[in-house]
Formats: sequence, structure tokens, C-alpha cells
Amino acid sequence: MSAIDITADQFNETIQENEIVLVDFWASWCGPCRQFAPTFEASAQKHPDVVHAKVDTEAEQALAAAADIRSIPTLMAFKKGYLVFNQAGALPPPALEELVQKVRELDIDAAIAAQQNAEQSGE
Repeated sequence: MSAIDITADQFNETIQENEIVLVDFWASWCGPCRQFAPTFEASAQKHPDVVHAKVDTEAEQALAAAADIRSIPTLMAFKKGYLVFNQAGALPPPALEELVQKVRELDIDAAIAAQQNAEQSGE
């Protein structure tokens, strides 16, 4: 599966309706964004079960602002609707592959339960 372009109208639905979603915030004028694009596309091809979404920050300025994008490229990873990774900068292919594997392995339900327990106990 190829990376898909998403808009503000599609963002929440994409995040909520897919188990794992990687989102690349980019712009056409950004050199590092253009360099990262083939890496992101290769990951999309290798992992068809992971949604690879791209947000053009020029076309989707309100979404970029809502996501607090301060530098591009910025990569976010969501699992079951929860943000689990947020980092500015282009990742090299091995680091992106490692990220995909870590997100797959993450037991998000246990992480949420642990966070809720910590909040309830006042930690």
C-alpha cells in the first residue's frame, strides 16, 4: 500500500479507524521532507498493514497548527488512536523500521491502564 495524503477532514477518522498510523507532516519546499519521502514510501510498501499518511503543512495549515507542528518534517505515530511517538526530523530507513516494530510491539492497553493507575494514585 502506498502512503496516502490526508486532510484535516480525514485526520481524526484515519487515526481512530486504523490500529497503527504514521503521519508525516511535510511541505514541498522542505529539502529534508523531500529526502525523507522515499524512505516513508518504502516503509508504506513494506508494511501494508500500517497506514502511512502524509499531511502537506502548506495546504493544511490549521491542522499543522492544531498538531503543534513547529518544524518539518515531523513524524507522529498513533496506535489505537493514541499518540505514541512525535519527533521532528527525517528518520533514516533503519530508524523508521525500528519505530514501526516498536509501535507494533507496544501494548497500548497496558500502557493506558498504567497511566490511569498512576493518575488515580496521584503520582
